[in-house]
Amino acid sequence: MVIFTKNELETINLGYTLGMLLECPSTILLEGDLGAGKTTFTKGIGKALNVEKTINSPTFTIMKCYKGKYPLYHLDLYRLDGVNQEFDLEEYIDSGIAVIEWPHQADELLPKEYLRIIITINDDVRKFEFIPVGEKYEKLLEVFKNE
Repeated sequence: MVIFTKNELETINLGYTLGMLLECPSTILLEGDLGAGKTTFTKGIGKALNVEKTINSPTFTIMKCYKGKYPLYHLDLYRLDGVNQEFDLEEYIDSGIAVIEWPHQADELLPKEYLRIIITINDDVRKFEFIPVGEKYEKLLEVFKNE
């Protein structure tokens, strides 16, 4: 499934629509270049989960946790230098909504099922390609298509 957005508000609204359908636990993998809109999309998910704090990029902290309807774990693995025992990704994946930017820095820790979203930008138009991995996310996208 592919959806295009033309501005920040449309990107936030797309994240919001997805966020309204998420059940706990869920894992969303966001892939895209710097500035593609990963954090903006995550703001929409947070809005759907009634997160009151401002969501911003966790680039330098690796993870930020937000309280809402479900815990929202926003992870940016860009700076992760290899996987070690001190980084317990499974704990976040199993206990809330995990939105993971640059997920392939820790491929071996990813769950078997997730929703992969590839974001590309051309001029000011963002292309969101939704790729479900597993039955849970295939069903989620069927509902999402009808929203």
